[in-house]
Amino acid sequence: MNKKLYIGGLSYNTTQEGLQEAFSQAGSVDSATVITDKMSGRSKGFGFVEMTTEDEAQKAIEMFDGKELDGRTIKVSEARPMTDRPRRDFSRGRDFGGGNRQRNW
Repeated sequence: MNKKLYIGGLSYNTTQEGLQEAFSQAGSVDSATVITDKMSGRSKGFGFVEMTTEDEAQKAIEMFDGKELDGRTIKVSEARPMTDRPRRDFSRGRDFGGGNRQRNW
């Protein structure tokens, strides 16, 4: 069964290929993903690696947690399941309605 790991503190220069290559030292890597910003395409500094077995995932945690990768000390832990989050309100209470209302400023 695959085991998903969270990798935090990644360098902005770390690529998916580099992440996969590094973690392959601990065993078989099913996938490696660096999370990027939708607008800029720049890394957000974290990612996920899926190891083939629990033993390999544990070995990867022991090998890489607190160690340096691409010049940054990374945090490696078991990934938690994604949970539903409430929508974020960026309006801060302002009305951005598009009607033809007269404004009294």
